[in-house]
Amino acid sequence: MNIEERFRSVFEAELLSEMETKAHPVQAKEGEVILDVGQIIRVVPLIVSGLIKVIRIGENDKELLLYYVGSGDTCVMTLTCCMERHPSEIRAVAEGDVELLAIPVDLMDVWMMKYGTWKSFIMRSIRSRLNEMVNVIDQVAFQKLDERLVLYLKEKSRIAGSSLIQISHEQISQELATSRVVVSRLLKILEDNKKVLLYRGQIRLLGSL
Repeated sequence: MNIEERFRSVFEAELLSEMETKAHPVQAKEGEVILDVGQIIRVVPLIVSGLIKVIRIGENDKELLLYYVGSGDTCVMTLTCCMERHPSEIRAVAEGDVELLAIPVDLMDVWMMKYGTWKSFIMRSIRSRLNEMVNVIDQVAFQKLDERLVLYLKEKSRIAGSSLIQISHEQISQELATSRVVVSRLLKILEDNKKVLLYRGQIRLLGSL
């Protein structure tokens, strides 16, 4: 894992040197739970490659997708919890194979005071994730489920870099906090309207979506 090559345009050389010696690399396989609800947060993840989805768990273990954390970014929810030493309030799952740097939480305040690039990075991350969570709230509060589903599929396609998405109806229902039956019905309507093509474990988005 070449930290300097990946982050030299983001952080100053002194900070990169500290990352090399004080952070440790972690690899996670697709579907692996990197952080779970109630877990004490001892490190802050800095994503080197791959994608992590951050989920809020509600009653009856219902899930709501909050946002994705991609290469070169960090998870704001872990930042807020670790700064106040609170247990995790979210579940973080590897969307694919992931490489990350695990930064000890004790370095957070030190680096905020010591390195301007780290402070700017953290503030940008907080602003970006808050905007994404506000969008999620707006969707849940003001948009119909069929509209949320279309936005969800488009975002999945954007992240995958392909019009063909590897995903099940069950996974969609979990991340949109609804039932599989409802998701299947809405997807069938989209297919009938020639917006998508449905396969087993796959969905292809058509240009008309």
